[in-house]
Amino acid sequence: MADLQELGRKGEEMAVAYLRRKGYRILERNYRIRQGEIDVIARRGKILVFVEVKTGRDLSFGPPQDRVNRRKRAHMVQAASAYMMERKIGESDCRFDVIAIVLDENGTKLTHIVNAFSA
Repeated sequence: MADLQELGRKGEEMAVAYLRRKGYRILERNYRIRQGEIDVIARRGKILVFVEVKTGRDLSFGPPQDRVNRRKRAHMVQAASAYMMERKIGESDCRFDVIAIVLDENGTKLTHIVNAFSA
């Protein structure tokens, strides 16, 4: 389990570095409520971006982004709503992105899926 947690942390660090290089401002990491969690909350211009990061060692179970299932998406939407209410963010453009990272013997492949799903 610790190995999977380490892999996840490494993936999140890579995702945050990638987002910063692309001009995103990181607002929060690992925002949690009882119903769910958001790995990274960022802002790019006027858009609030809620990011799920999925990291895998290979594609034997399919691409990492496939693990962002309907239940995970619903939990992210709940957490995003709670974050916006907690921070008193009114009507704001926001979106849900997924960053999928594969770390295997061939190197690292990062895929950024912008607007991966809607609320």
